[in-house]
Amino acid sequence: MRQIALTALLAASAFAAPMARAALFEDDEARRAILDLRQRVEQQRQVLSEDLRRANEENATLRRSMLDLQSQIESLRGELARLRGQDETLLREISELQRRQKDVAQGVEERLRKFEPVQVTVDGREFAADPAEQREFEAALGSFRKGEFVAAQSAFTEFMKRYPQSGYRATALFWLGNAQYANRDYRGAISNFRALLQQAPDHSRAPEAVLSIANCQIELKDNASARRTLDDLVKAYPQSEAASAAKERLARLR
Repeated sequence: MRQIALTALLAASAFAAPMARAALFEDDEARRAILDLRQRVEQQRQVLSEDLRRANEENATLRRSMLDLQSQIESLRGELARLRGQDETLLREISELQRRQKDVAQGVEERLRKFEPVQVTVDGREFAADPAEQREFEAALGSFRKGEFVAAQSAFTEFMKRYPQSGYRATALFWLGNAQYANRDYRGAISNFRALLQQAPDHSRAPEAVLSIANCQIELKDNASARRTLDDLVKAYPQSEAASAAKERLARLR
């Protein structure tokens, strides 16, 4: 029995040895396969880790670039706003300058207009007169019409001195004579009425001037001279209203 058991044990051992070697071989293959797998996994992990690192670096670089770009955009926006502000300021300054230029031009034009001759028509005669000349004549005539005969006489006398070649001269002589008549300066009035007739015998006021001379002569009690003057008036200006008045006065003087 013991022999049989030993024989069986040896036989089992002989059979188990190849099995054990086969099992051992399979374990080695498995280990190598696992090691290879681990190595590939590690390689893949390293590759992924490197890719992730690069991706993170690229992402960080991209973020920095985006921040720089955003900063540049904000800077450009600020510069654009500043330039727009400058443009608005310049536009306001240009507008103000244009307004001032317009005001200056208008002021210059108005000042020049004060000195530029203007066309006036007085007693049917048209001529050029300085604005100041026109104002002074009208002021003197205004004084006469208000009954301020002393002021009117002084104003017309001064006007004649200041503007000896004025187109108003004949008319000014007429009104100066009338102011003198009102102030009872009859001889002065006669002198100025005759100056009018000598300068402009065809003046529309000439017949009235002759009649006024006769009136002055009557006031001076020189009726003979007055009659001659009235006769001359009727002959020289027969169609005038002054001639009709002269005829009536002649009738009273005779």
